[in-house]
Amino acid sequence: MNGKMVIISAPSGAGKSTMIRHLLEKGVKLEFSVSATTRKPRVNEKNGVEYYFLSVAEFKKKIAKGDFVEWEEVYKNQYYGTLKSEIDRIWAKGNHVLFDVDVKGGINLKKIFGHNAISIFIMPPSVRELEKRLLRRGTDDPSLIRTRVSKAAQEIKLADEFDNIVINDNLEVAEKEVYDLVKGFLDKKINRPV
Repeated sequence: MNGKMVIISAPSGAGKSTMIRHLLEKGVKLEFSVSATTRKPRVNEKNGVEYYFLSVAEFKKKIAKGDFVEWEEVYKNQYYGTLKSEIDRIWAKGNHVLFDVDVKGGINLKKIFGHNAISIFIMPPSVRELEKRLLRRGTDDPSLIRTRVSKAAQEIKLADEFDNIVINDNLEVAEKEVYDLVKGFLDKKINRPV
């Protein structure tokens, strides 16, 4: 292990991307790990920046080759995963890895990296508020929003599997709490077993 891991997970629309942007703007020695996905790019998303966009066949080929640290079929034929090459790329630059992953991916990464990782669950104030945020965002059709809200209700039940839960009710307060948790973790020396 060359560095530490910061894992940020949340149901869709809970504010995960906003928290990550805030962390990166604060100048902490973190670098965003670009995940691979089979979902279609949204407007303004670029391959290799927000995600590595792969076909289902390409993704499955990488699974077979063992290229992923972890992967998950989040929705039917919609895969997300963490490439081993991304972690190596970030560590080679002397940075710590920042993960923006779905809830199951966050749990899996924490199990893999143990004390080298901190996992933070961004909790929406309520499922109803989450639905309102998704509707305001306007990037998904109503049937997909219903699917995301239903999935979020299930994901919230897994929050206790994370090291920390931050309720995103007041954005500034939540951003400060996430920053303080991450900074404290990165500044702490890890006692490695001999």
